[in-house]
Amino acid sequence: MPHIDLPRGPQRIVCLTEETTEWLYLLGQEDRIVGISGYTVRPRRAREEKPKVSAFLNAKIDKILALRPDCVFGFSDLQADIAAELIRKGVQVTVFNQRSVEEIFSMLYQVAAMVGQAERGLALMAAMRDRLHAVEEAAKALPRRPKVFFEEWDEPHISAIRWVSELVGIAGGEDCFPELAAQPMGKDRIIADGAEIARRNPDIIVGSWCGKKFRPEKVAARPGWEAVSAVKNGQLFEIKSADILQPGPAALTDGVEQLHRIVMSWSKAHG
Repeated sequence: MPHIDLPRGPQRIVCLTEETTEWLYLLGQEDRIVGISGYTVRPRRAREEKPKVSAFLNAKIDKILALRPDCVFGFSDLQADIAAELIRKGVQVTVFNQRSVEEIFSMLYQVAAMVGQAERGLALMAAMRDRLHAVEEAAKALPRRPKVFFEEWDEPHISAIRWVSELVGIAGGEDCFPELAAQPMGKDRIIADGAEIARRNPDIIVGSWCGKKFRPEKVAARPGWEAVSAVKNGQLFEIKSADILQPGPAALTDGVEQLHRIVMSWSKAHG
């Protein structure tokens, strides 16, 4: 029977966002990556090893083309214009649009399969699922679940996107604005009236201001917020956006672990 060389998937990949870069490193396939987002911080060494070719809403098209990619990974409608320009230049582009925990797992599997690492990907994903299940089971034992306000941006206030809201629930909390979590666009998760947040009286406030440093003292000083339980009890925390707002491995591991520690600590003191 003649030997047939099976396709090995894309060999020169540009990642326009962080989560696919981190996943390819975890899969041991970092040699395929020829360009990354300038916002990449996971893993740290990616910044030193790979050319930075994009921000989030824009990219250096000429620089990407010079790298001769055979596939570009992007994320969401926000990168649709970048994708369209590259497609018109003849580049294969795969844009994922994962917004939930299950959709993140789906993306992880698809990327692993594309680079011939389906088996390794499934093993890594199984470990993530096992840990999420363990966290969820531990949270079920809490006497009371704290109300959590997750703030993705401060001016205007933007509440948690769907996968973050789901992770808050897995970690043992209750999202203060579950009705907004279903909205995929940030503009549709804006809370115009800060007094409404105060009225919902979160027990915990978590800030992750999309790359800007969270300022708990600024939050505590908001008019009318002095009576909010989280402010009265000093329950204001930051989770770095790279750990929770990237819909990939980081959120399913470090992000949810940080949320869980915050919730468990609150429960010991106030539950």
